Amino acid sequence: MESNNGPAWANAAPQQSVTTVEDHEKELFRPYSTLDEPVMETIMRDVRAVGVKLKVVMMPLDRSATSIAYAAVSQSLDDAQPTEASEELSENDRKVIQQLKDWDLWGPLVLCLSLAVILSFRAPTDQAALVFAAVFCAVWVGGTVVTVNAQLLGGTISFFQSLCVLGYCVFPLTLAAIAIGCMKLIINTWMWIDFILVAVGFVWATRSSSVFISLYVRRDRRFLALYPVFFFYTFLGWLILLF
Repeated sequence: MESNNGPAWANAAPQQSVTTVEDHEKELFRPYSTLDEPVMETIMRDVRAVGVKLKVVMMPLDRSATSIAYAAVSQSLDDAQPTEASEELSENDRKVIQQLKDWDLWGPLVLCLSLAVILSFRAPTDQAALVFAAVFCAVWVGGTVVTVNAQLLGGTISFFQSLCVLGYCVFPLTLAAIAIGCMKLIINTWMWIDFILVAVGFVWATRSSSVFISLYVRRDRRFLALYPVFFFYTFLGWLILLF
C-alpha cells in the first residue's frame, strides 16, 4: 500500500539511517567520555600516561636503527600494507615510534616545574624568583628554538611532538639536580661529584632527544638540527652547577 508521498519504505529509510548514525556516534565516543568518571580516576589515567611516555622517551631506539626508522616514519607505519623499511623494525621499535606520535605536555610541564623549584630552593633567597623564571623560560624557549630550527631544515616532526620529547628528556637533569640537592643537605660534596652527576644527566638527555629528532630529519641535515640540542641541555646543566 502506498501513501500520497510514495512507498512506505521510502519514508522509513531516512529515520533508520539517522538512528544508525546516532548509534555509531554513541559507540565511537563512549570510551572517551570522562564526564561521569571520578576525578581521581581521570588524574591517575593521566599519571599512568605520563609514566608510559617517560619510559618510552628515556629508552629510545638504537642509533643503528635510526636510518630504518627514519624511512619507516617517512612512509608511515600506519599504512595497510607495511613498507620494506617498517618490516625491518622490531615490534618494540614500532611501539616506541607510535608512542612518540601521541604527544602530551603534562609530563614536560611537571619536569620543568620540578627542576625550576629545586634550583630556586638552592639559590640565594633574593634570587629564588629569578632562578625559577630563568629555568622555566630556558626549557620552553629553548625547546621552541630547537623545534623551529628542525622544521626549517625540513624536519617532519610536529611542533608539539618535538616539545614533548625535549621536555621529557629533561628528566635525567632533573634527577641530577635532586641528587645534588640531597647530598648537599646531608654532606658537603665536592664540585667534581656535582660535575659527574650533571655530565651523566647531560649525556643521557642529549642522546635520548637526538635519537628521536633524528628520525624526522634527513641524514645530511641532522648535524644542523642536533647541535642546538647540545647547547640546550648544556645551558640547563650549567644552571644546575651554578645554583
